[in-house]
Amino acid sequence: MLTFVPTPIGNIGDISLRAIEALSNADTLLCEDTRVTKKLIHILKERYNTVFKQEQNFISLHSHNEKHFIEKLEPSFFEQNVVYASDAGMPGISDPGQVLIKYAQENNIEYDVLPGANALLTAFVASGFVETKMLFWGFLPHKGKDRAASLQGALYSGYTTVLYESPHRLEKLLLEIKEEESNRKIFLAKELTKKYQNYFQGTAEEILGMINDNFRGEWVVVIEAGESHNDSAISQNDILDLDIPKKVQAKLISKITGENTKSCYQRLLKLQ
Repeated sequence: MLTFVPTPIGNIGDISLRAIEALSNADTLLCEDTRVTKKLIHILKERYNTVFKQEQNFISLHSHNEKHFIEKLEPSFFEQNVVYASDAGMPGISDPGQVLIKYAQENNIEYDVLPGANALLTAFVASGFVETKMLFWGFLPHKGKDRAASLQGALYSGYTTVLYESPHRLEKLLLEIKEEESNRKIFLAKELTKKYQNYFQGTAEEILGMINDNFRGEWVVVIEAGESHNDSAISQNDILDLDIPKKVQAKLISKITGENTKSCYQRLLKLQ
């Protein structure tokens, strides 16, 4: 049996009774980080007097070794009680897990996914944006054309769009949104469920003033729905790869995205 167990994203009180039961009865725990899971188990023992099996096996399973680990797996491994636990939140949401579920499906292995805390839905509900069709965008690429194209997709998806962003690049993201869509409303959730949880709502420029250079912590960014791109078989990256003047590229991109041609041209110049 294989069980996917969500863990608290901050406040230990958010763990469920089913999650505690699954963790305590596990023979083997597959962990995004064994140190984090062991610390969680220690807290559960101390705070809730939970009794765990004496000889539990802890195995590291993260994004860097997931593929290699699963290639060596045998279905017989799951004749024991196996639990997969992320560091925080829901397995498979910007964390490993989906490849392991696919393996279980392909090998007729019984599995279960427990519901639990995750930053994505918590921030989406807290945003108060009334467009309830939601798109999870994950992390943007770090830089270059890929980042610019990805941000365009997030801004013009037509849905309320949720991003994760590191504290090292949050200011950069807000400045990018300010330049691209200065009037777009966004919502930021900082350190969800933790001691210093905070919410910020407004335009990118307004939020930059609220944060006042204190970008430390974990952030979820919710972007209010805007106009969607026009459907096109040609992507922005396809146009950028063409050996044509930047002004022509800008005109073509504006046709497929609805973006203002002038602002598009200025953005392309910065990508050089």
